Amino acid sequence: MARKQKPPAVVAELGRPETPQETATRKARDSRLYRERKTVNNLVLSLFVSLALVLLMVLIVPRGTGGFSEHEVDVASLAAEASPSAGHTLVAPEVPEGWKAKQAELRHDSDTRITYWYIGYTTDDERYAAVVQAFTPDGAPVEDRWIATQMEQQSATGETALGGVDWTVYDHRDRNPDEANMLYGVQGVGGDTTLLVYGTDSAESIDALATSVAEQAVE
Repeated sequence: MARKQKPPAVVAELGRPETPQETATRKARDSRLYRERKTVNNLVLSLFVSLALVLLMVLIVPRGTGGFSEHEVDVASLAAEASPSAGHTLVAPEVPEGWKAKQAELRHDSDTRITYWYIGYTTDDERYAAVVQAFTPDGAPVEDRWIATQMEQQSATGETALGGVDWTVYDHRDRNPDEANMLYGVQGVGGDTTLLVYGTDSAESIDALATSVAEQAVE
């Protein structure tokens, strides 16, 4: 006896059985939606895995107990190490207690062929002070344009004498300290090097730093 064929199921939203074309369309749509959901699920899973790996790396990478505020370099040692390659005795000025040297490095400006020793400090009241000792390969004077760039294109306002060196003064303490690194500075010549001392601290602090720089540069 032949099996009785089951009649097609009535689809509720249609109120009748699906046609073969409608069945094929529905299955294709269901398959597409399944793939899309699977792709989204995989993306979410990948995101969670990535975040977990980042968190793990943060947890396992060793970190020092102090941050930038505690960072300090040994200027005297670095100056002694760099002086032979510079061909000049590089300064390591005395600074007040509470000042921290954050950088001390020999730099090269390839455009002008100027080499310069840079020291950057945070002062005891969390302001900024810098020392630059610059020179050229053939001993020629450092270009005025380069000096102007270092002094943030500010004009000279006077002259002074500190530590046996005659200095050009750049007094621009009316500038916004949040937008400038050079509120007050001085520029002079010590031996065969050009000296720049500037920053956002008081004129008295910058002058004292320049005095220490000059005493070493003219020895």
